[in-house]
Amino acid sequence: MAYDIQGPAQGDGLADVLERILDKGVVIAGDVSISLVGIELLTIRLRLLIATVDKAKEMGINWWENDPRLSAQATVLEDQNTALLARIDALEAKLAAQPHERSIIS
Repeated sequence: MAYDIQGPAQGDGLADVLERILDKGVVIAGDVSISLVGIELLTIRLRLLIATVDKAKEMGINWWENDPRLSAQATVLEDQNTALLARIDALEAKLAAQPHERSIIS
């Protein structure tokens, strides 16, 4: 006589649970406040969002696109900004060196 041995019912695997969490997004928020005799000494506010990049963009969150430490595009923009500021400084110096007949820029 043969017996089939079955293990416990399989629930969702870790990958399935993680995929579901990332697809929907999870926000964890908390505040820690330290007070002494009614005087607040320290407040720490923690906001944590766990989601896929697509879901975060859907929610309007894209801070990493403009952070120079995280995005190549942000580095290009920072370089362009530095070059433009240098050009403005050069133009202002050139304008200041010219004789003043009538000043348009004050």
